[in-house]
Amino acid sequence: MKIFLASALLLGCVCTATAQTVSTQRSPIIDMHIHALPLTYGGGPIGPNPITGKPAPASDDEVMRQTFAIFKRFNIIKAFTSGPLEYIRRWTAANPDRIIPSLHLDQETLATPNLGETILDEYKAGRIAGLGEVGAQYMGMVPNDPRLEPYMALAERLDIPVAFHTGLAASGTPYLPCCPNFRVALGNPLVFEELLIRHPKLKVDLMHAGYPFIEETIGIMAMYPQVYVDVAAIDWIIPRAAFYEYLRRLVQAGFGDRIMFGSDQVVWPDVIETAIETIETADFLTPQQKRDIFYNNAARFLGIDGTSPK
Repeated sequence: MKIFLASALLLGCVCTATAQTVSTQRSPIIDMHIHALPLTYGGGPIGPNPITGKPAPASDDEVMRQTFAIFKRFNIIKAFTSGPLEYIRRWTAANPDRIIPSLHLDQETLATPNLGETILDEYKAGRIAGLGEVGAQYMGMVPNDPRLEPYMALAERLDIPVAFHTGLAASGTPYLPCCPNFRVALGNPLVFEELLIRHPKLKVDLMHAGYPFIEETIGIMAMYPQVYVDVAAIDWIIPRAAFYEYLRRLVQAGFGDRIMFGSDQVVWPDVIETAIETIETADFLTPQQKRDIFYNNAARFLGIDGTSPK
C-alpha cells in the first residue's frame, strides 16, 4: 500500500536484487497484491525505487503500461488488483485477461453513498471480484468494526475474497495527516478473530503476512483454515534475511499451502521482479513449495484451479 512506499526509505532496506535472464517459458505466476492507484495517492514527491534506483514512471498510464509489460515478461497470468472504481475499471479494460479487480476500501471509499449497492451492482456486472486492500488499520478500525460489517457480510454471501492490510507501516505513520488513527496493535492478526467467528465462510487474505507478528499469524492460520497470507512488500522491502526467517517459520508451521506471492506494486513496477527473485532464490524452499507460493495457493484461494500448469 501507499505507506510501504515510504517504508522502503525509512526502514533502510539492505536487500539486493540479482539480475537475471527471464525465460519466455516461465511457469505461470499469480500476483495477489497489485495496486491501481494514482501517483498522487501517497502524497509528496515520489523518489526512485530504493532497491534498484530506477525512477517511478511519469504518469498513471505509464505505471500501468510498465506493470503490464512485466506481467508479460514474467508470465504473471493473474493479478489481484486493488484500487478505486475508476482505476480498477481502467486497468481491467486495458488487460481483462490478467486483472482481477478488487475495490480498495479506505476512508474515501467508505464514505461513498449506497456503497453496498454499488459493490453488488459492480459484482453482477463482472467489474468487481474482491474487496481490499482494506485499510482498516490506517483508519483505527478493528476488522469487525460495524462500519465494515455490511461489506464483509456481502463478500461472504458473494463468495469473493477480502484482503486486509496487516502488520506495520512506515515509521511515524500515526503522525502523518492521512493516518492519525493508525495503531500497530490493529495490524496484529489476532484482531481478526471476531470477524472470522462471525463470518466462517469469508475468504481472508492477510496482506504482508502479518509481519512481524509471526506467532499470532501462525495461531490465526492454525485455527481458521479460510485464512491465507500474501508476502507482498516484505519480500522486497525488509532485509532479506529477516524475510526468509519469517517465511521459513510459516512453512515450518505447516502453512506452505496457504502462502501466496504478492509484490505490492504501486509506483515502482520493477519491484515485481525483485519480489519474484526473492522467492526464486530461497534455497530452503523446494521447487514444489515455490510453485505453490507463486501459483497453486492463490489459484485455490481464488477458485481458479488447484493445480499449476506444467
